[in-house]
Amino acid sequence: MLDLKRVIASAPRKPEHAALQPLTTPWSDLAAAGGDRAAHHPRPQFARAAFEVLDGRWDYAITPVADAASAWRDAEPPAAWDGDILVPFSPEAPLSGVGRQLQPGELLWYRRRFSAPEGFDASRQRRILHFEAVDYACSCSVNGARVGAHAGGYLPFAFDITDALAEGDNELLVCVHDPSDAGVQLRGKQRLARGGIWYTAQSGIWQSVWLEAVPNAHLESLAIDARADEGKLVLRANVRADGGADEATGTAPAVSVRLLDGGAEVGRASAAPEDGACTIAIDVADLHRWSPDDPHLYDLEVSYGSDRVDSYCAFRTVTVEPDEHGIPHFCLNHEPVFLRGVLDQGYWPDGLMTAPSDEALAFDVRAMREAGFNLLRKHIKVESDRWYYHCDKLGMLVWQDMVSGGAAPDPWHSSYKPTFFRGSWGRYADDDPRHYPGLASDSAAFRAEWTDACAATVRHLRNHPSIVTWVLFNEAWGQFDARAAVELVRGLDPTRPIDAVSGWYDQACGDFLSVHNYFRPLEVYDDAARPQRAFVISEFGGLSCHLAAHSALASSYGYAAYPDLASFRTAVREVLAQADALEEAGLAGYVYTQLSDVEEETNGLLTYDRRVDKLAEGGAR
Repeated sequence: MLDLKRVIASAPRKPEHAALQPLTTPWSDLAAAGGDRAAHHPRPQFARAAFEVLDGRWDYAITPVADAASAWRDAEPPAAWDGDILVPFSPEAPLSGVGRQLQPGELLWYRRRFSAPEGFDASRQRRILHFEAVDYACSCSVNGARVGAHAGGYLPFAFDITDALAEGDNELLVCVHDPSDAGVQLRGKQRLARGGIWYTAQSGIWQSVWLEAVPNAHLESLAIDARADEGKLVLRANVRADGGADEATGTAPAVSVRLLDGGAEVGRASAAPEDGACTIAIDVADLHRWSPDDPHLYDLEVSYGSDRVDSYCAFRTVTVEPDEHGIPHFCLNHEPVFLRGVLDQGYWPDGLMTAPSDEALAFDVRAMREAGFNLLRKHIKVESDRWYYHCDKLGMLVWQDMVSGGAAPDPWHSSYKPTFFRGSWGRYADDDPRHYPGLASDSAAFRAEWTDACAATVRHLRNHPSIVTWVLFNEAWGQFDARAAVELVRGLDPTRPIDAVSGWYDQACGDFLSVHNYFRPLEVYDDAARPQRAFVISEFGGLSCHLAAHSALASSYGYAAYPDLASFRTAVREVLAQADALEEAGLAGYVYTQLSDVEEETNGLLTYDRRVDKLAEGGAR
């Protein structure tokens, strides 16, 4: 039975363009003073001892151009600068100090000076410049020499800047173009006209920028395959040999690996690379399995010649398996685990998509663990690598969404039809080009970018043990050929289940029948397309409580409003209890909407400023 009153109350509406009320988090002052990022390696699973974080005050300028979509690659830098910006916060984020929305017809420029490190020898070392994320496209030069360009707003990239370096002072310039929702590129929930479920668009550098020096012969990447059932760790190491040879032996160095448990060595092995790569296997006796209740991590030391990288791994298996009655369940280490999850948008009032500090990242994870949840669904966003590190260490399971894009979603196909007519969910083929416009996926450029970014996301994040499911498409936003996408991801990572289509328009593929249910009584659907797939309610709830002093707007959006915290807590606990009770009926898990308020949405368990835990008694922080 459809709850029409709730449907009408939550219908999409035109944005009101009201100014956001300034909100600070408990970490805003720390961030404004320089933050804590410099103390933490941006990549805990591929960390060298020496690194330099370039976050801080940079010069910036915003300039109009005739054709920003092309000009960003070769534009001349501005003659004058508008002021300074606090990197890594976007100009739209209050913590940046700028307070300006970049428009599709403008370019955003950054300038920073840095010094070459003492003792740097360009004949024996390379200097690598890392960007953890820049939205959306950027070109980069050092001392006037182009060192690289990149397009894609959510994944890290790096440039070798060695040949452009000068002794002493160096100048770094970055030019950014971001069309936001005027384009079809991957952009998640950002919109220039925010409102409801759509949030303030941001642009430019929004994750850390950092430098490291590496030997000419160095490790480039590690793929970690911790095979719990086999008692074996298998590593695939990619190296840049550069003709490097061991000075003592005159031979090319081997890649050596030490596996440590609590500081004690429990295994070691080595292998000589061929064609820039090698595979190393270590047998592990009496291995200690990772789980939310016991998030046990092993340390790794990986060496190649004079290069050394510190990393870590964990042993666990993730599967969907039937119980004695043939009902599929999500299983961790071959034991059923009922998923009690929360939708996590990863937005902050002071930093937008950028958390104000490393501790803020950990806070959200801890808060949900303390509230009794074991899963976070990272929603349509790739997070800072350190967020996944905190999940690995704290024992939080993660369902990782791919980032959406394409044209603006068609309200009929993406919202109204599936809401009113549940029978339509399995009757809309997403591999039929005639349906692409209704799915906002009619751009060939978008489909190619989504496919490339999906593969890159899996490769980037696959080493994190906390990630236990890949989520490909959400509520028809840019959906196309889910079956082919499942095959792509399965080929890249056969160790994790896949939620191919979260919401509706199921294509009978992947490992879950994954539904969203905001407007009907919660139940487990008996669907003919379900056999061999677990049933999950991957979004539900969305109950709202607006706390004026902790909300960004006077208006409020949610799926049912409650006037005070007492009634809100009662309602949330009731709906969570209803979902928990469905475990006996075959439900494998659920994802409650959502972790925190975001702008107009006030349906969070935490307020947007993270100062009130709405679910906990005496929840002020």
